[in-house]
Amino acid sequence: MSDYLTFPYLFGFIVLQRIVELVIAKRNEHWMKRQGAIEIGAIHYRFIVLMHMLFLISFFLEKLLFKHGLSPIWPILLTVFVLTQIFRIWVIQSLGRFWNTKIIVLPNASVIRKGPYRYIKHPNYLVVSLEIIVIPILYNAYFTAVLFTILNFIMLAIRIPREEQALGSVTEYNHAFQDCPRLIPKVVK
Repeated sequence: MSDYLTFPYLFGFIVLQRIVELVIAKRNEHWMKRQGAIEIGAIHYRFIVLMHMLFLISFFLEKLLFKHGLSPIWPILLTVFVLTQIFRIWVIQSLGRFWNTKIIVLPNASVIRKGPYRYIKHPNYLVVSLEIIVIPILYNAYFTAVLFTILNFIMLAIRIPREEQALGSVTEYNHAFQDCPRLIPKVVK
């Protein structure tokens, strides 16, 4: 498969997907705030947005400037990418109007433990983490994969505790997820 044929489509798909996600998130944000929700962590959210924009720019530039081709294991990586997209849809569908890219909490809302939330607390962050590794490696863009995996780890180390603290302060989140792992599902109970 020619990477010159696939790259524009894959990159365009990713950019379009991010735009659609932001539209969904904004719509959900407006609905939640009308219900009395509050936003937490607005300062670090800007850094998350910046990191994701720089990820796309870095990936694009590394691919084009260094003329990286498709990885020899591209069928496996592409399959993982497609599976993460299916998983992402499951995540968004499971949270419905409560899904967002920001930390927006609605006091006394029922905690959602359906879909992938039956198995892990933060399936959306698992999807994003996998994408940050898989997308660049698909085109041998190892610099982008390594750099943004590290940056994402740092960002999640800030974001996840803030989100859990916010949810735990206004809902039954801590009780509902007390035996649930954050990102990696338990294989054996």
